[in-house]
Amino acid sequence: MPVAILSDIHGNLPAFEAVLEDMDACGVHEIISLGDNVGYGPQPDEVVRLCMRRGVISVAGNHEAGVLLERERRRFNFQSHEALMRTIALLSDCAVEWIASLPRGLSRHGCRFVHGMPPDSVHKYLFAVSGGELKGAFQAFLGPLCFVGHTHDLELVCLRGGVLERRPLEQGPCLFEPDCRYIVNVGSAGQPRDGDNRAKYALWWPDDGRLEMRFVSYDIERAVALFAERGMPLRYAQRLR
Repeated sequence: MPVAILSDIHGNLPAFEAVLEDMDACGVHEIISLGDNVGYGPQPDEVVRLCMRRGVISVAGNHEAGVLLERERRRFNFQSHEALMRTIALLSDCAVEWIASLPRGLSRHGCRFVHGMPPDSVHKYLFAVSGGELKGAFQAFLGPLCFVGHTHDLELVCLRGGVLERRPLEQGPCLFEPDCRYIVNVGSAGQPRDGDNRAKYALWWPDDGRLEMRFVSYDIERAVALFAERGMPLRYAQRLR
């Protein structure tokens, strides 16, 4: 049975519910989130509670860090800070307690899971790392794979015999080669920024090296309507369309 990996739900409950329905149809037995379950979207508390009910294994993202610490909130620009403060107001005590329990990195099934970049950065973007620094990132984790999010865009980075290759990660199956190592950016379930507004997540079979990217349609207008109801900045609603 596959492991499901998703990232950057960002308080978008309709997208998350649609993704979970698709996961159930695929026979997923474990769900791993790469963080930013909250932020930008109008239903952060509902998303966290659903993560808890479904036993989602999660690492922290930069928005979780911002919920917990003022020094982390200072990293956000004005618009993101405005959304983050509204997110904090919408979170229950039990949701904040769950957020506080999240690690910044996780090793599982012989690979690494982190929001930004290995080993445990919640801030560094994959698109901002190049050349020697990117090769060095492969030294920061053991095993053949590291899954990341944060950029809201899909990408596959392959290290083969000391040579780097970067390419977009597309919908459908992808077979990992046994003599290569990979950093895999699974995109965003709740705030895609790759030109396709469907919710994204990955199915991964640890035993045989298969990966499949799933693109899931959901009721975007339902999600958009909730922004005004919950007092969340509408600029993030428009991005969903």
